[in-house]
Amino acid sequence: MINNDNSKNLQQAVQEARAQQQALLIEGSGSKAFYGNTPAATENSRVLSTGEHQGIINYEPKELVITARSGTPLHELQAVLAEQQQMLAFKPPLFSSGDQQATLGGTIACGFSGPRRPYAGSARDFVLGSRIINGEAEILHFGGEVMKNVAGYDVSRLMVGALGTLGVLLDISLKVLPLPEAEQTQVLECSVQEAISRMNQWAGSPLPLSAACYDGALLYIRLSGAPSAVTSGARRIGGDSLDDSQSFWQSIRELQHGFFKNDKPLWRLAVPADSPAIELPGKQLIDWGGAQRWYIADKQNKDNSYESLYKTIADIGGHVTLFKGAIDAGVFHPLPESLLAIHRRLKQAFDPQGIFNPGRMYREL
Repeated sequence: MINNDNSKNLQQAVQEARAQQQALLIEGSGSKAFYGNTPAATENSRVLSTGEHQGIINYEPKELVITARSGTPLHELQAVLAEQQQMLAFKPPLFSSGDQQATLGGTIACGFSGPRRPYAGSARDFVLGSRIINGEAEILHFGGEVMKNVAGYDVSRLMVGALGTLGVLLDISLKVLPLPEAEQTQVLECSVQEAISRMNQWAGSPLPLSAACYDGALLYIRLSGAPSAVTSGARRIGGDSLDDSQSFWQSIRELQHGFFKNDKPLWRLAVPADSPAIELPGKQLIDWGGAQRWYIADKQNKDNSYESLYKTIADIGGHVTLFKGAIDAGVFHPLPESLLAIHRRLKQAFDPQGIFNPGRMYREL
């Protein structure tokens, strides 16, 4: 594994951009370039890559804590953890392809979590501390490497999902968890409403759930933990045991399942887990025990108006993200003015000249 501290060069690049009022388009390997709005690039903008800033700074298996630089390839980090029978509990997708190998910084900046998220926690829940460069070219350290250090304004977790708009991530400290002793996936045939009801019912029961999704015909329930608990849970749930459980959940996590194999825009609908089936013209795949619903419309919206979709999801307490696909619409659900004002104040506090990824999250920022 490469061990290279590129902090000073990155800091110097921010200093130069600040002096020249130059926009910086931050990226690791580019594997997440499809996600978010296209940054408002100008003739004076430049790409700032964190890809060479790599390496594990500290790893304490007994303390369940690891600290690594933002450019560290995610698969290398996971391999080190696996040697100690440990893992990133939120099991993020890689979305890697060729030379575009997912990095830790890109994963945290996007806030991605896999199917385990509703049962283990999100990426944000496992961030203990971080080191960043702000828009004033200052290197700042927030949080620490133990849970008790997370107090007051939790700035480290504020960086999760910020898409690099608030600062350049240098290092991230994460809590990790032991790998489960056993895993098993049960498959049941049922209707969509039965699937939603069962996922929510079992989520409130003492079952070792670690994933639950419905593909339109079959309900998949993964159990993880002690062998006796997994065996007992499988008997209670019923259905058939899935032979290649790992490959199936990887296909869901990496968006490689047959559902995702088309060129149409892919929408992510985040809703309360117990929301009933959402009637929309197209097809859906339900993940996260009902809380995440992937949606592909039957056809392109001719007038590029998606207000009805925003309203439908907002009315049930959810929000919408255009996860993949190029259309004339903002990627993220429009914010009410009160929340947009908070985002503006945060942007002003961390990046007063607006040099980091302008417009990548919301076009107004």
